[in-house]
Amino acid sequence: MYLRTLNYLLMYRLCLLLILILPLQSFSQRLPEKDPKNEKVFISVEKMPEFPGGKEAMNDFIVKELNYPVGAKESGIEGKVYLSFIVNSKGKVGEVEVLRGVHPELDKEAIRIVKAMPDWMPGSQDDVPVDVRLTLPFYFKLN
Repeated sequence: MYLRTLNYLLMYRLCLLLILILPLQSFSQRLPEKDPKNEKVFISVEKMPEFPGGKEAMNDFIVKELNYPVGAKESGIEGKVYLSFIVNSKGKVGEVEVLRGVHPELDKEAIRIVKAMPDWMPGSQDDVPVDVRLTLPFYFKLN
């Protein structure tokens, strides 16, 4: 009888503890994610960087700037190039690298376009401009 009462008491305390601790989890602040390569660069922030004019303007810029490489065109090479780059706290684009390439000529053209982009509106965390790493896919498709 004594052991049974002790078990109930322990279970009661455990349930009470869980009831008190679990709600605290929902009030905890979610910290922004940082780039594993560089702790000063974020990959997720409250306000993400934005191309001037938004996504549609960025797509228009890419279409206007894109010069399909002749060698890749003649060889019928198509595919999707994934680039990673940093938009720094001043909106400048830098540290462009290929995450997944298709062909050296297509990779080089995608890098050229990103480096030619105008300054972005920088991302911010707690209303402070910060460096943010972005990933952007480039679709190369022949008509």
